[in-house]
Amino acid sequence: MNTFFNVEDLGNLQQALDEAKKVKANRYAYQELGKNKTLLMIFFNNSLRTRLSTQKAATNLGMNVIVLDVNAGAWKLETERDVVMDGDKSEHLLEAIPVMASYCDIIAVRSFAGLVDREFDYAETIVQQFVRYSGRPVLAMETATVHPLQAFADLITIEEYKTKARPKVVLTWAPHCKALPQAVPNSFAQWMNAADVDFVITHPEGYELDPKFVGRARIEHNQKRAFAAADFIYAKNWSCPGVKNAADYGKILSREMSWTVDEEHMSWTDNAFFMHCLPVRRGLIVTDEVIGSPKSIVIPEAANREISAEVVLKKMLESLSSQSYSTL
Repeated sequence: MNTFFNVEDLGNLQQALDEAKKVKANRYAYQELGKNKTLLMIFFNNSLRTRLSTQKAATNLGMNVIVLDVNAGAWKLETERDVVMDGDKSEHLLEAIPVMASYCDIIAVRSFAGLVDREFDYAETIVQQFVRYSGRPVLAMETATVHPLQAFADLITIEEYKTKARPKVVLTWAPHCKALPQAVPNSFAQWMNAADVDFVITHPEGYELDPKFVGRARIEHNQKRAFAAADFIYAKNWSCPGVKNAADYGKILSREMSWTVDEEHMSWTDNAFFMHCLPVRRGLIVTDEVIGSPKSIVIPEAANREISAEVVLKKMLESLSSQSYSTL
C-alpha cells in the first residue's frame, strides 16, 4: 500500500477490521516490521489526537518518528506553482519534498482545506505533490477533503459497540461558530458506504456533500425522521461544500441551533450511541448531558485512532519490505 487516502486503499475492508482486532490485542507484535524505518509526520495545521495516535502507532511498530511543524520552526513553504517567490515564503514544496523524503521511509501529511478555492482544495493540490515528488508511501493525517484515519477508527468503534448485524448509522450536521472543512464527513460517508450499515445523512438545505462521497447514502433533511430508530449518531459540523453553488464554498449558511444534539434528539433514536471525532464545541455541536452520558463513546472512538493508524502503517511497512525505495 503506497498511499492511504480512501477506503479502497485499504483493500478488503473486513480483513482490515479483523487485522485491527489483532493489532488491538497485541500492539507490539510487529516491531520487527518498523525496525530501522522512519516515519516523517508533516503538519501544516494543528493536531492533538492525530499527532499523538499516529506517533504512538509508529513507535508500537518499532519505527523512528520525525515530526515537522511547518508553521513553527521551519521555513515557510510555497505551495503554488509558477509564482514569483518575493513574499514571506522562503522555500518551495518542489525542493522541500524530495529533501524531506531523503530522511524517511514513509511520509504522513496533515493539510487542511483553505475553504476559499474549491478547485484547489478538491484537487488535493498539496498532498498530491508529496505523492508525486517524494518517492515514498504517503498517508493522510487529514487533507483538504478526507480524513481516513478518523473514519477507519470510527468504523472500528461501531464494530465494537454494535448490537445488531446491520446497525443504523446517522451522520448529522450540527451548528458551529467557525467555517469547518468537509474532510471528516466526507470520509465518514465514504467508509459507511463501504461498510454493512444502514447509512443516513441529515443536514439543512445547502450543505450537500460531494456526490462522490455521499454515494448510496440516504439523505434526509428532517433531522427527527433521520434519527428515528438510529443505533449510532455521528454529529459533525461542516461548511458549505459548494456542490450546488461554488460561490458558497466554505461559507456558513446556517447557525440553526435546533440542530444541536441534545437529550430530546437522542430520545428519537433506538437508545443510540453518540459519536464525534473531537475536538467538540459543547453547547453547539452537542449538549453536556449527551456527550457526558454513558451512551457517549467519543473517548473509545478517539482511542481507536491508535489502532487505525497502526493497521495502516503496518500495511505500508509490509509493502516496503517487498519494494525498493532508493535514497533521493
